[in-house]
Amino acid sequence: MPSSAIRGSRVGAGPARPPGRSEPAPRRPVSYWCGNGHHVEILLAADADAPAIWECPRCGKPAGQDPNDPPGPARSAPYKSHLAYVKERRSEADGEALLAEALAALRQRRGQR
Repeated sequence: MPSSAIRGSRVGAGPARPPGRSEPAPRRPVSYWCGNGHHVEILLAADADAPAIWECPRCGKPAGQDPNDPPGPARSAPYKSHLAYVKERRSEADGEALLAEALAALRQRRGQR
């Protein structure tokens, strides 16, 4: 009885790469330093522009390409509540109109005037 299984391969195996037929793209190393003195070297494509800031994988701080002048710590935005975001999008008059509309719909469902 013939089997439909693929022989010589396992589940999840990637495509076989024929040796000698392809070469990796040309790459170049780019060095970054963070405020804690960590050195990070990444490989980029030879024709790609290097980003000015890279996140340090050891401490998470931003790292720059100048070892003598690393970038300062990233600024974090202060915590905002949901109400603060709503107040940014809507004026007080819009809020009053929405509240009046919602109350009118609620009273109508309850059978009140």
